[in-house]
Amino acid sequence: MSKLALTLTINGERHEILTEPHRTLLDVLRTDLGLTGTKENCLEAECGVCTVLLDGAAVNACILLAAQCQGRSVLTIEGLARDGELHPLQRAFIDHGAVQCGYCIPGMILSAQAYLDEHPSPTEDDVRAALAGNLCRCTGYQKIAEAVLAVARDRAAGR
Repeated sequence: MSKLALTLTINGERHEILTEPHRTLLDVLRTDLGLTGTKENCLEAECGVCTVLLDGAAVNACILLAAQCQGRSVLTIEGLARDGELHPLQRAFIDHGAVQCGYCIPGMILSAQAYLDEHPSPTEDDVRAALAGNLCRCTGYQKIAEAVLAVARDRAAGR
């Protein structure tokens, strides 16, 4: 089988990848680049644990071919924190007790980031609808919604 030479920009860094055309972004992230914060679960875009940002939009890496990311920017949970400091969403999830087992949290946080970038003043119902594609088996969704709303309030206040 012929391989594709891809140049992928992941978390602001360029990566030269030689891969088969059928491989997903999820597989390349986890296997080739060791970025295991993006989780693998249903492989059918049903659970949201593999959510990453592609040019700022939340996408399911399990159904996205790596080749579709050529020339585009991918952000994973590993790229969200800067200079050793947690991103405000990461900090809020911890502070509000929204993290239990943590398996769904990377995808949940990245979905929330994409949503808040487009909708800076959401209601609780808005947040719940925006995160409906991200399933959590451990927590209720209340603390997750509270964490996202806290970040929205902080952003509105300029913090």
